[in-house]
Amino acid sequence: MRAVFRAVVLAALIVASEATAQEARLVPVTVDGEQVRLEMRIYAPAASERVPTVVFNHGSTGRGIEPGRFTRPIDFPALAAFFRGRGWAVVMPARRGRGGSEGLYDEGFAEHRAAGYTCDPSRALPGADRALRDIEAAINAILAMPFVDRERLVIGGQSRGGILSVAYAGLHPEQVKGVVNFVGGWSGGSCRTSVNESLFVRGARYPEETLWLYADGDPFYSLSHSQANFAAFRAAGGRGTFTELEAPPNPFGGHGLFAYPDVWAPSVDAYLKRRGLP
Repeated sequence: MRAVFRAVVLAALIVASEATAQEARLVPVTVDGEQVRLEMRIYAPAASERVPTVVFNHGSTGRGIEPGRFTRPIDFPALAAFFRGRGWAVVMPARRGRGGSEGLYDEGFAEHRAAGYTCDPSRALPGADRALRDIEAAINAILAMPFVDRERLVIGGQSRGGILSVAYAGLHPEQVKGVVNFVGGWSGGSCRTSVNESLFVRGARYPEETLWLYADGDPFYSLSHSQANFAAFRAAGGRGTFTELEAPPNPFGGHGLFAYPDVWAPSVDAYLKRRGLP
């Protein structure tokens, strides 16, 4: 029994060490005619060959009323460990003004920024467009990295990062081999606007299957709200699988799904297999 316990502990330590074999790098890009450096957390392969790569996009900062949260490090170690254990590289770009990235963080704030994010589509949608331009600049830089297999690039993200990933795939289908959306949405379901539907519909131009992962107990995006978004996406011609998973044990319910690979690993493994990926 002790030998089994030691083996389990050793395996856990190996996974943990792989998840921390990374660096945060400031990568110069040009976006909106401005040269800035975006911080990217990079989990690169140990060998020199090109490998399949996932670009994972972050979400918002809650209500947007705490500037101190804007510069918190962007990292998803459990997700990185999942992909690295399957031979992937992982890159997590921080958009302008987030993490250690340069520039102004300006993604859908109210006219008076101290009020945080707004439901007003005339400000929320331009904020999403700005974020999509950041992702485009980041991915163009990522595709030039020596370890990235350009034919096997998957885009994914959590919350705002999830909806942005779906929309981005529709705008740039030639770059993307797969899309994994963890509890995606831009404006909270309480906003009662069409912002989320309109952004997801942009992704309908992506011709391949996308994977949507949601769970109950999400304080921002209820299952019924997210199912309506998926229905709009499908009605516009989008292809995807909407998967309802068990809510993980954390204060944010389904919204914290990304941190629990034991809940979503079977769904993601099956999706990658369907897309011809390891």
